[in-house]
Amino acid sequence: MLLPTLPAALPRLIARLPMAPVSFALSLGLNRVAWRSLQDLDWTPLYGRSFAIRILDLGFSAGFRVGPAGFAAARVADAAVTFSASAEDFVRLALRLEDPDTLFFNRRLRIEGDTDLGLTAKNLLDGVELETLTAQLPAPVRMALNQLRQRLAGQVSPI
Repeated sequence: MLLPTLPAALPRLIARLPMAPVSFALSLGLNRVAWRSLQDLDWTPLYGRSFAIRILDLGFSAGFRVGPAGFAAARVADAAVTFSASAEDFVRLALRLEDPDTLFFNRRLRIEGDTDLGLTAKNLLDGVELETLTAQLPAPVRMALNQLRQRLAGQVSPI
């Protein structure tokens, strides 16, 4: 594992957070960071559908749905599909260091519920280059993400 080890109490603390504010924060973050780069994709098959993300090692769950204006908070219990993985695996997916199919077949990424919907979302996002996603971010944030990506890819030794 190349990400820092978190204190053992952190997952217990995160698991106690109310899901509604966590889901709201996730959808707000997705809209601010990624929606501008993603809005031109054909999201029509996903409109109104709810998704959940479960970060297993942190005890973190959040729900969101997709609409024409972007992402909105949703109840985790209402999710049509849930994606579950470790924090590092989600980071590696986001930074395009791991292929979701590889993680899925190695049982490191779980897709539960409407798997067809999950595959539709995965295929939609697979076509987006990391540079396209990060183009709207401030330069220092893009540089930090690139450094993290290089570190996790093994190109730069850990600090």
